[in-house]
Amino acid sequence: MMPTPRIIALSTAVPQARWSQDEILGYFARHFPRYRNSRIQEIFRNSGIESRHLAMPPEIFRPDNSADELHAVYKRHALQLGAKAINCALSKAGLEAAQIDLIVAATCTGYLCPGLSARLAAELGMQPNLQRADLVGMGCAGAMPALQRAHDFVRAYPARRALVVAVEVSSACWFVDDTIETVVGNSICADGAAAVVVASAGDGPAIERFETLVNTDYIESVGFSFENGKNRIVLDPQLRHDAGPMVRAAVEQLRGADPEPIDYWIVHAGGRRVLDGIHSSLAFRNGELRHSREILRTHGNMSSPTVLFVLERVMAEVRPGSTGVMVALGPGLAAEAAFLRW
Repeated sequence: MMPTPRIIALSTAVPQARWSQDEILGYFARHFPRYRNSRIQEIFRNSGIESRHLAMPPEIFRPDNSADELHAVYKRHALQLGAKAINCALSKAGLEAAQIDLIVAATCTGYLCPGLSARLAAELGMQPNLQRADLVGMGCAGAMPALQRAHDFVRAYPARRALVVAVEVSSACWFVDDTIETVVGNSICADGAAAVVVASAGDGPAIERFETLVNTDYIESVGFSFENGKNRIVLDPQLRHDAGPMVRAAVEQLRGADPEPIDYWIVHAGGRRVLDGIHSSLAFRNGELRHSREILRTHGNMSSPTVLFVLERVMAEVRPGSTGVMVALGPGLAAEAAFLRW
């Protein structure tokens, strides 16, 4: 039998600056009259978020920041955060950068060409015959297809090692207009990076299988539009109602006709109401989403790396022999799921 690829190391990174939700709301309320509205303030205060890490603090954001200025913020901090997460993950795995055979980089809050994979490979001194892949535009679910590419590579080449890095600088996408969807984006989005090393030998959860479910009826309902070259969040309020049933359907397909018990649920912390919908749809009763809610409380929604932050918390307490389901929801609309076994 072919060995099952495993996550042998995982590390996360955030910008040094940490802002409370009240501080962020206070800035927007001082500078943008719309944010003094009681309904807008309720969105911030009922988000389930207490603090977020931001590379571009709201105090220096201006609506007239040029697209070039915002792109420079993304480029600088995406490389810094990605390199930090990768170096920590490699250290945990006892590996050097030159021992990695494939790097897969996921991001949606900026665009680079050459992409993050090439730039991080150059920054970290990876081998010249390194294989690279960049997954751009897969939103909050991006870490999952990136992990699947790494899994498939190691499954095909068991002696080789793969690295996944998910990096987002959501603060480079600050946008203010008169819509509720940009208010929601400004109330939940944050910055961070996560890296995992995937190999066929080592400790850590085995990645047994994946499942994807896409509903293209929502193709224009979540993601980014572009206004004068700037990213502007698109977020249909209907998603908070439909996310739960879609996640349930993907999980049912993943688990099959004879499902075994699940010990841990590693669910992307997309927002309080999204988590509430998933909780209801999957009939949870015993704090199954506690790790997701804690990441949301302390970090907000960092888009693609967020589900790996949740996995990091789970891995700190998991018991040998446990099972886990990992789930993220992203543009498309796509529900991505994976089955893990320790």
